[in-house]
Amino acid sequence: MASQFAGIVRKPRADAVRNRERVLEAAKAVFSAGGPEASLEAVARHAGVGIGTLYRHFPTREALYEAVYRREVDQLGDLADQLHDEADPVEALRHWLHANVEFVATKKGMAAALALVAHGSPELHAYSLDRLTKAIAALLARAVAAGEIRADISAEDVLRALIGLCYMHDQAGWQSTVLRLLDVFIDGLRLQPAKVVTAPKPTAVKKAAKRKR
Repeated sequence: MASQFAGIVRKPRADAVRNRERVLEAAKAVFSAGGPEASLEAVARHAGVGIGTLYRHFPTREALYEAVYRREVDQLGDLADQLHDEADPVEALRHWLHANVEFVATKKGMAAALALVAHGSPELHAYSLDRLTKAIAALLARAVAAGEIRADISAEDVLRALIGLCYMHDQAGWQSTVLRLLDVFIDGLRLQPAKVVTAPKPTAVKKAAKRKR
């Protein structure tokens, strides 16, 4: 009888799934804030679960960091898909880049640990780079096709600009500064209508010549 059920994989209980999501959401908030409070105990308190529940889902600190990171990357990828139907392609791109600032804030809160995780799992870095680059590329292509932004910028260029802006600022309130600079960057990508230079009328030229005399 037991052999009949050996291959059956039980689905996680609904409350277990909810607890896992609560822990991940709490970890994002705690890690984004950073500082001495960014501990696993603080994450458990924020999620409203016991530390034992946290460890049942994430047996190591690194496992929790990796899960938070993957979840953020996946959410950004999903957001890009959702924004593909946004009426204004430039605003869709702006929305997505703004969402990345929150993602970077979470990364900053667990930078040292993530470095260790990524070192032990090159696949994690490759996965996130591929997912985010494809997300930007799709949003860029739509804006270019609509004739809204210049076509000589790549997804890699935008990603480098985003990372550069985020990691250039570490002072309190850095997110608001980066969001403002991102708006400047996006506006700089817009195609501006060419200015029409009209030749001066002959009478205007004659009047100007007389004034010089």
